[in-house]
Amino acid sequence: MADECFGHPRLAAVYDPLDPDRGDLDAYVRMVGEFGARRVLDIGCGTGVFALLLAHRGIEVVGVDPAQASIDVARGKPGGERVRWICGDATTLPPLRVDLATMTANVAQAVADPRMWQETLRGAYEALRPGGHLVFETRDPARRAWEEWNREASYGVTDVPGVGTVESWVEVTGVSGPLVTFRWTYVFAADGQVLTSDSTLRFRERREIEVELAAQGYAVEDVRDAPDRPGREFVFVARRP
Repeated sequence: MADECFGHPRLAAVYDPLDPDRGDLDAYVRMVGEFGARRVLDIGCGTGVFALLLAHRGIEVVGVDPAQASIDVARGKPGGERVRWICGDATTLPPLRVDLATMTANVAQAVADPRMWQETLRGAYEALRPGGHLVFETRDPARRAWEEWNREASYGVTDVPGVGTVESWVEVTGVSGPLVTFRWTYVFAADGQVLTSDSTLRFRERREIEVELAAQGYAVEDVRDAPDRPGREFVFVARRP
């Protein structure tokens, strides 16, 4: 199931204007060049920002996401016809042979169920050609990022062209072991509608992820720092032998 911020048509339509800084994707674009990837699977592609960045560079991209509303937004963007969009997840992919599979931003952590996570890793593995790479990021639990997720720090007012003013903020609603649940609230000034979106992320330890990758057949080649959030995240580079 997709979170409402991705699955609700009105929220999917304003997702990009409310989060316009995607400098976090620069490192992934560089890795596409580093690995010489010509075919990329973007797992959890959302509204297609990363997939379209690559497509505009001549890369063959498959974008998969469980939220139909987000896929619709992605497909409607300039160049959207260059990407193969699939509404679904990595566990039900058609036969593919890609050079690189990615899970950017919170995608890996959003797969909170342990069995679903194993199946996601396996689905990505099956989609990769031998020698292909899986790259994804996950927050270091030791940094306790959720302690900074509150209304005071996140409150914003955005003027969205064609929509009007949208207020938004986030608040943590629960912490249970490695699971952190939080709620985004959106207020549309045009008609006063208030929408909310609840999300849960799993904060996994580095060793835990390394063991899970090995169990699915991957060779972990590197664990890097996230250039845009130094010291806060692990960026895993795993290869299908």
